[in-house]
Amino acid sequence: MVKEKHKILLAEDDINLGVLLVDYLEAEGFDVKLCKDGELALKAFQNSNFDLCLLDVMMPKLDGFSLAKEMRAKDKKIPVIFITAKSLKEDKLKGYDLGADDYITKPFDEEELLWKIRAVIRRITEGERETERGRETERGKPVSIGRYTFDFSNQSLSIDGKTKRITEKESDILKYLSDHRNKVIKRDDVLVAVWGQSDYFFGRSLDVFITKMRKYLKEDSNISIENVFGVGFILNVRENL
Repeated sequence: MVKEKHKILLAEDDINLGVLLVDYLEAEGFDVKLCKDGELALKAFQNSNFDLCLLDVMMPKLDGFSLAKEMRAKDKKIPVIFITAKSLKEDKLKGYDLGADDYITKPFDEEELLWKIRAVIRRITEGERETERGRETERGKPVSIGRYTFDFSNQSLSIDGKTKRITEKESDILKYLSDHRNKVIKRDDVLVAVWGQSDYFFGRSLDVFITKMRKYLKEDSNISIENVFGVGFILNVRENL
């Protein structure tokens, strides 16, 4: 089965740079649509579906910031990377305020841009996987955590044919960690989600449960629960993307 290419909309008024980027990105396996101004890019976006947009900030007819605003009105989740000749802090802040996923300043190395594109796409893909895992646990379907199988409905954790029954509270905590795997989660968020409120005593209980979770998951070296000082935790699960 042929893997479908990710489609990129490139809005760049410097045609020479645009053509170079198209050739480079297509050689790396992407499908790229080049538009020489903001208005053409907006029309292309309205008439087709893209996985990511590369927008030059300074363009005729419609600048990159205005273009991104129009795009987000149609699709709030479309990933956007701004390309600009400016390095002013105010410009970057404006871009991030519009929901930019990343920013790259001219002149730049093509490999750096490629890394940023892949990082954004990977992040979006992981987010979709997390959403689906959350749906599966809500539906009661077992989910994989590394080599483990976690059955939220039956409060069980299995590996290599061995099954351990865990408590309801342990199951709630593991579900929250699993739904947000590979992302930092705040202590207060876990406490509110599991206990309904955040206070000192529940916080101490959470620490005890986290210690238990580490013991339960220790048979898979690709899994770890990391303390993030002053913030909370992160369930690290190394998986093949």
